[in-house]
Amino acid sequence: MAFLSDTLARVKPSPTVAMTGKVGELKAQGRDVIGLSAGEPDFDTPDNIKAAAKAAIDAGKTKYTAVDGIAELKQAICDKFARENGLSYEPAQVSVSSGGKQVLFNALMATLNPGDEVLIPTPYWVSYPDMVLIGGGTPVFVEGDPATGYKISPEALEAAITPKTKWFLFNSPSNPSGAAYSRDELTALTDVLMRHPHVWVMTDDMYEHLVFDGFEFTTPAQVEPGLYDRTLTVNGVSKAYAMTGWRIGYAAGPKELIAAMRKVQSQSTSNPCTISQWAAVEALNGPQDYVTTSREAFKRRRDLVVAGLNACPGITCPTPEGAFYVYPSIAGCIGKTSAGGRKIETDEDFATALLEENDVAVVFGAAFGLSPNFRISYATSDAALNEACARIKAFCEGLS
Repeated sequence: MAFLSDTLARVKPSPTVAMTGKVGELKAQGRDVIGLSAGEPDFDTPDNIKAAAKAAIDAGKTKYTAVDGIAELKQAICDKFARENGLSYEPAQVSVSSGGKQVLFNALMATLNPGDEVLIPTPYWVSYPDMVLIGGGTPVFVEGDPATGYKISPEALEAAITPKTKWFLFNSPSNPSGAAYSRDELTALTDVLMRHPHVWVMTDDMYEHLVFDGFEFTTPAQVEPGLYDRTLTVNGVSKAYAMTGWRIGYAAGPKELIAAMRKVQSQSTSNPCTISQWAAVEALNGPQDYVTTSREAFKRRRDLVVAGLNACPGITCPTPEGAFYVYPSIAGCIGKTSAGGRKIETDEDFATALLEENDVAVVFGAAFGLSPNFRISYATSDAALNEACARIKAFCEGLS
């Protein structure tokens, strides 16, 4: 009898987490490594949010709460959806978990049966396929078009739908590409989904507030009200408010789905951290100045990195509409040899050689399901980004 689960054998460790760990190890050895692998804002959590957490501690709000969130936070989430997205929910339609990843995991665990298919656009966040596999489902990939910034077409979505399709798992702005779908582009996709009433929509809106150049963010149930009863709209406070370590994600959707997710959470983690929940109430209800300030900083960094990478021989970097990632193509580098003598046959070879020879850590594109590319998170200082781009250019100039 095998000791480890057969399900676990189908799942890979997170490549982004692995790379972040590798950076930590190299820095501990004294290497001057610039880590661009972690999707985490480098800004501190706003003071009003920290003050709300401290006040909660002082008030003794440190006990267990309802399994999927305190009433005050659920109401704040309902108010946020009404205010920012034009979506009307009541607290019984809201679930709060320990991060957006748990929200997605709970939903998949609560709904997937063997043979169920989940459509995932590529490139994708590394955890999507593996969470589907843990839930017993089958990930089906819909390839994004590099010519449109790695967005999928309605034709590609339509072709991927089968009688076994249960979910369409959608992320805009995207991790890893930063691509964001305009209202018209999203309408074209929702028109397809309206023709297939057995397909549910799980939309990961975590980067909603990080959009640039006047881009208008919209979410599927907002664009197409006919999808409201089969859409789980997922969001969180980690990226918008620099609260990654606070671990609060949330979602709203049909009551029966939320109740099923609550059952999963009741037998796993139970309630999210009480203090973090009160901090999230302040994040959603309080001043929103930080959102605007951070967006301006990220836009500046995006422009810096796109320009720097496009100056590198063999690299082509599109300009993304949102998030804090770029996903450049390295097609012009494949088949060459680095200055250190390493043959670059894949984007993983490129990332490995770049780290070992020039001390820059990126995540290779195969981890996100679309090659030959790599992902950079520009959620770090301008100085570090300038130096990283200079090192990447030197690496590319050394290829032969």
